[in-house]
Amino acid sequence: MPTRDTRRETRDVSRPSPVSCLLSRVSRTVPVLLLGACSWFTDFKQQPKIDPWESPADTIAPRANPQASVPTVGTAAPGFEYNRLPMPQTIAAMASIPNPTPADSASVNRGRVEFQINCAVCHGPLGMANGPATKYGMAGIAIGAGSKAANEYTDGYIFGMIRNGRGLMPPYNRIEEPDRWDIVNYLRTIQGKGTIAADTSHGRPGETGSLLPGASRMGPTNPAAYYNPRAASAAPATSQAPAVTPTDTTKKPERKP
Repeated sequence: MPTRDTRRETRDVSRPSPVSCLLSRVSRTVPVLLLGACSWFTDFKQQPKIDPWESPADTIAPRANPQASVPTVGTAAPGFEYNRLPMPQTIAAMASIPNPTPADSASVNRGRVEFQINCAVCHGPLGMANGPATKYGMAGIAIGAGSKAANEYTDGYIFGMIRNGRGLMPPYNRIEEPDRWDIVNYLRTIQGKGTIAADTSHGRPGETGSLLPGASRMGPTNPAAYYNPRAASAAPATSQAPAVTPTDTTKKPERKP
């Protein structure tokens, strides 16, 4: 009867198998890769949050401050003190507001850019009521040299006109409050009341650079007060802002599976 060779079945238990060597290498490599993908130095900037004016999704319009609220940088005409009705008595109430912006060359230059974009189309480059829009039926209103705006209106009154609008002039809420004062300072130069010579230069369509307004000085990190003219027209005409039911903004929107 043939004898069985047990030497082939004998294994050297002192040497690890190739599989165990591979597992050992993987167990040492994977933690290193995972740690390399982590950030050890975190701070309060790296956390779930919503920045000013940011909405939860790209398909949702940016958020805005509550109606008639005061911006974080302050305002010369808060909504709870001066309503936004385009009425002469409302604008007259803002006539005593002092102009907080010095009429230096920087302010006048910023006002020139804003004036040429927003105002000259109706009032004309020198405020003589001869803007391009008057050729198509828009009534021109003179605000330049020798006009009522030059001889009687204060800086605060003109600021109120830009803020509220009146008559044929709509409210220009897209112009931020600091830029409105710059427009007033530039308007004084074309009225001949400033120390800086009037400059009517402006850019052509498509030109950018210094011919366009600069960066926002109120938003988005310093958000401006939100104003919805539709909500204001639907609310009763009172001196106080309408009551708003507070909402819980700390809850995250529910996600549907």
